[in-house]
Amino acid sequence: MPAAALTAERPLTAADLLRMDADGLRGELIRGVFCETTPPGKIHAFVASKLGFLLQTFVSPRRLGVVTSKIGVWIERDPDTVRAPDIAFFSIEKEPPGAETSRGYSTAVPDLVVEVASPSDTPAAMREKALMWLSYGARMVWNVHPDTRTVDVYRPNRTIITLSEGETLDGYDVIPGFACMVNEIFEIYADAE
Repeated sequence: MPAAALTAERPLTAADLLRMDADGLRGELIRGVFCETTPPGKIHAFVASKLGFLLQTFVSPRRLGVVTSKIGVWIERDPDTVRAPDIAFFSIEKEPPGAETSRGYSTAVPDLVVEVASPSDTPAAMREKALMWLSYGARMVWNVHPDTRTVDVYRPNRTIITLSEGETLDGYDVIPGFACMVNEIFEIYADAE
């Protein structure tokens, strides 16, 4: 049965979303409503991979936690909401080594959420998503904008900072010691344009 038909009958659940994923239907669940997602474009994927790599090579040897991409995070129940950030960092306190794992979605909210803007994403939609993550307990959100080569940094109860090429993206107290130049995030596709 198509997702639209199921949603019309009743709100979908996280379990429904897992079954749909197993059938090859990809998306997120927002208050019981299925929102299909499409694969990212080339530049979006390059930028997300590069930043994920930079984070992973810093976090992993220091055993600070886990960096992952497109993980489903179950943030609301009844009706269920499951969102999947482009990149997520979970501190070792939230995901300790040897912690019980399951095939379901994470119920821990990432400490850092990274969203890479697609051409169809409006600034208002990106801002709304960042504020949504903060409202559920993310400690920091980076909205990455390939078109302008900028990164918006959101932290609870702080002014939003927009960083440009030549400026430093900092992990602050969320990933202490992590820093990279904003232009480094975009270097991978400079020749692809």
